[in-house]
Amino acid sequence: DTYSKRLIPVSSISRVSSVGDQKFEVVTNNRNFVFRAENDADRNEWIRTLQQIAEERKSKAAVGMLMSLASDSATELADKSGFLELRGFKHKLFVVVAGDKVFLYKNAEDYRLGIGITYIEMNVGNVKEVDRRGFDLTTPYRIFSFSADSEQEKEEWVEAMQQSITEALSNSEVAERIWAVESNRFCADCGSPKPDWASINLCVVICKRCAGEHRGLGPGITKVRSLKMDRKVWTEELIKLFQHFGNIMANQFWAANVPPSEAISPTSGSQERRRFLIAKYREGKYRHYHPLFGNQEELNRALCAAVTTSDLAETQALIFCGASVTCDTGDPQCPTPLALAERSGQRLQMEFLLHNKTSGWFGGCRGAGPSSGRLLSALLCCAEFSRRWCTLQDGVLSYYENDRNTVPNGEIRVEEIVCLPLRSCMAWHSCSGPHEGTFEVYTEADRLYLFGLESPDSAREWLKSIAKSFVHPCAEELLALDFERLGRLNYKGGLTLERAQEGWFALVGSTLHVCSEDGRRQEPLQLRKLQELCEYPCPAGGTPLAGEEGPPAEPRHAGRTLYIQGERRLDFLGWVHAIQKAASSSGDTLSEQQLTESDVPLLVDRCIDYITQCGMDQGIYRKSGQNSKTTSLLEALQRDARCVRLKEGEHQVDDVANTLKRFFRDLGDGLFTRRWAPKWLWATVLEDEGAKVGEYRQLLAVLPPVNRATLKALINHLFRVQCFSGENQMNTHNLAIVFGPTLFQTDGKDYKAGRVVEDLISHYVEIFNVNDQEMKKQQDEITAIMKMREASSSGTQQAGDFICTVYLEEKKTETEQHVKVSATMTAEELTFEILDRRKIVMKEKDYWSCFEVNEREEA
Repeated sequence: DTYSKRLIPVSSISRVSSVGDQKFEVVTNNRNFVFRAENDADRNEWIRTLQQIAEERKSKAAVGMLMSLASDSATELADKSGFLELRGFKHKLFVVVAGDKVFLYKNAEDYRLGIGITYIEMNVGNVKEVDRRGFDLTTPYRIFSFSADSEQEKEEWVEAMQQSITEALSNSEVAERIWAVESNRFCADCGSPKPDWASINLCVVICKRCAGEHRGLGPGITKVRSLKMDRKVWTEELIKLFQHFGNIMANQFWAANVPPSEAISPTSGSQERRRFLIAKYREGKYRHYHPLFGNQEELNRALCAAVTTSDLAETQALIFCGASVTCDTGDPQCPTPLALAERSGQRLQMEFLLHNKTSGWFGGCRGAGPSSGRLLSALLCCAEFSRRWCTLQDGVLSYYENDRNTVPNGEIRVEEIVCLPLRSCMAWHSCSGPHEGTFEVYTEADRLYLFGLESPDSAREWLKSIAKSFVHPCAEELLALDFERLGRLNYKGGLTLERAQEGWFALVGSTLHVCSEDGRRQEPLQLRKLQELCEYPCPAGGTPLAGEEGPPAEPRHAGRTLYIQGERRLDFLGWVHAIQKAASSSGDTLSEQQLTESDVPLLVDRCIDYITQCGMDQGIYRKSGQNSKTTSLLEALQRDARCVRLKEGEHQVDDVANTLKRFFRDLGDGLFTRRWAPKWLWATVLEDEGAKVGEYRQLLAVLPPVNRATLKALINHLFRVQCFSGENQMNTHNLAIVFGPTLFQTDGKDYKAGRVVEDLISHYVEIFNVNDQEMKKQQDEITAIMKMREASSSGTQQAGDFICTVYLEEKKTETEQHVKVSATMTAEELTFEILDRRKIVMKEKDYWSCFEVNEREEA
């Protein structure tokens, strides 16, 4: 038989010894194996050979044979793993698809130990679906007939194995030539062995998992290609470029200052990789800064000189610190650096320039598009920058060669200033040097000046002084705020969208403060509570940013939409980045999540709402969802829950339920907080129910507001779930068994965790002080859900669908349209439906709104 019955990784062998006639024993870390040879001479040869190989592996600290995938990083390296039935075996086998091979193990424990049955080279394999749950993996030597637990699981296995075959059949010639350079044999970002992907403009060789995160950075930053499958892109010049460069040269620039605490490894998760790669390539946080950084004219001049030599490292540093690939050389015969390189016969320089021609770098920071030509001018930031003596007097910020000079090198008039950020989005603070405090000055001429001082306090003091000089008196109250970014922008708001007005904006944490030109300070925008945040081109040349905020905490204020317009691209891109960052989830605690108007994390609200609509009678929370889909959905929701729309048919209820449970299980500081969780558990020992409820109410009152609101929303949901326990089998006790260990983040051994959840559901009304109005609303919702379920089970039209009359712009018979509105249709979808029916083309400058009108014709 071509395929083995058992494989033992040599790296796990600790001892080989004789145990009798023709027998020898192989001792591994966890198990002993006894073998019999045909004679003593063969036995002794086996013992000598195995001992020699084992000693060599130990001395080299090698990874081991193919089946040693089950190291600590095995789960991360596998493309897919899990249990499958295999014809001929009594029990299910643990199957792993990794790269261009499929591995078989008796169980998950053997997988962890690296003791496998066999592996299948997929370059000779073919996958064919047999029935609803079965599929065959056919090789010239044997047919492996597998059976999955479900049809969906089968499809995932078939897809994974087909991808493995594609990888196995791909051409490895390019990879082998690039791997000939030792540093290219390991991923430039995480260190995984045999990376078979690359960024052709950054000249780094990377693994499959890092390649996926590189794609998320966009082609303006990194252009990802496969070493094995993208055959056409790999010209002879590009291969030579990678052989000359090597990951070691690339990382001497990109990873010159990586703190050990921020570095990633082959076992790092997607979110950790994404955070690191954004810092490394988009922000340039760990770069080795070129001495000319910030001096655009000198950078361009140095690039023109470098491309005529073979010094690729110098060209790399110049381009990725701000030199323009298309700058004017001053030579009519060779007007660009590319032409200079061609005349000098520097073909590798030409190749490098060609792949970075449209990378979108400007002034040492990635832009949202091509450079405008106005590049950044830096005065003082890092140690490499020249020191200047600065003065602020009579509305002019002047900088001198030193404190003895009387004629300034340059000056900035405060009326020309449009924005003052305390910290750069480009992580200038990560530079080496004495300047720990940095701030920026944006001007009307679309220029950016960078300043650095010895301490953050000094930087803030200068920033406050400059702000006092340039902020209009109508917005002076913003100066009292501990702002991170302050500036003026044009905006439209409310119902007055005809004319944009100038306003003063201050960003403080996740709150955006606005003062209008008439001096009125508007209600601050809580950015984490935005319903929508989008950017789109403006026909007038600016770029509006629209953020729709939900109803504020005080009911007398209505919700609103704010359109922010930028006349200058440079400072507006800074505002976009800062607002997007402030509006996103910033950590793993509840208060750092995107929130609803009632202080419940949007992630929790979305999951609860979907489960309430689609999963009340499907054995909810009793069945586990697919681990891969749960991980993917949780990452998407944590990245930006506003962009995730949970839809029936696209998302499985069990996956959403699993996502909700995992969120609470992994929550930093927990739902009950580390400080108060022991008190909640202690309260369960109180025998008097009244005293226990009273203790719970006191503990609820001391929880942080977001934790309190989230706990109420979750228990409210569980209270509704148990109302349908006849169908879903999830009564109060069963829900407590599931959510007790999850919410208290225990291993399930402490029964008191379940008791707390059971008490909260049973005494929901008393503990959370639910009034009659809330209870009526809850009962109405439960009744509506029951009606929806009854209608669905009887095959009638789904509850919630109704025919709605919609008028276009004015209430006239000729503008009337009748539309079937489903329970999940949004206002945006309804608007597009009407416009499409009337064949109205939506233009960039058009703003369409949808209003619901009651029987009294009130909007």
